[in-house]
Amino acid sequence: MTFPASVLRVAIASPSDTTDARDAVEKALHNWNDANTVSKQVVLLPWRWETSSVPLLGGHPQAQINEQGVDGADIVIALFGSRLGSPIPDAVSGTVEEIERSLATGKPVHLYFSTAPLPHDVDTSQLEGLRQFREQISQRGLLGEFANSGQLEHEVWRAIEFDIDKLNLGVPVLSSSSRGVKLAAQPHQEREIKDYDKKGKPRYTTRHWIEITNSGTEDATDVEFEVVGEHSSMMLTNAEEPTTIHAGQTRRLNVFHHMGGGDPDIIRIHWKESGEEKTKEFHVG
Repeated sequence: MTFPASVLRVAIASPSDTTDARDAVEKALHNWNDANTVSKQVVLLPWRWETSSVPLLGGHPQAQINEQGVDGADIVIALFGSRLGSPIPDAVSGTVEEIERSLATGKPVHLYFSTAPLPHDVDTSQLEGLRQFREQISQRGLLGEFANSGQLEHEVWRAIEFDIDKLNLGVPVLSSSSRGVKLAAQPHQEREIKDYDKKGKPRYTTRHWIEITNSGTEDATDVEFEVVGEHSSMMLTNAEEPTTIHAGQTRRLNVFHHMGGGDPDIIRIHWKESGEEKTKEFHVG
């Protein structure tokens, strides 16, 4: 089924100690899409620097994150656990700068603090910096809290509903530029428990996949995928046979990364569009 939709980029901003919370936010956004995209004609596109940014030299890493994702976001979800984050040239942490830049441009920013028990190896200087930041930012709006991933998913859902109502997006119109096949490739990853050591401590592994979306008006037929580069560390594990990606459909490619390899992560997609052969490459590293 083909239909026009408004696409909202949702940037997820947080220090490095909130991986599970970041996963919960992305899960909430995908679940919202599953339940509401067709009826409300809105698509939420999560943006996380670790999966969505493109490696690029020529500036401070935080400047690249701002330019590639945060500045172009429509909504920002910011999270804190027990760390404020690492200082950068122009702010006490990268996450704080992302919040300030977004507020300065009028974006809706939803800020949540974890109330879960602190880790045993908590950095007390980071914790104190976070306490001071929370005290200061509390004078500038309402703050949210979450005790676990389930509660955070619920809070994010509420925030998105609030934003969409306030944004008053109107009825989207299918533009001529979206006609035909329009493919996009979005990398994702999720940490999950692999097993437990002798002391009962969980050992983790990271699952990788790429979502291929056809947001155009025509089906892509005879679709095939290949990894570009002889020395890539990436392998596609479920892309052996040609397939069809219908208009408005998303397909998932499972990805395995092995040790070694120096080429960037690039996939090449071949397909037929109205009988004509097409090819396009996507950076997914």
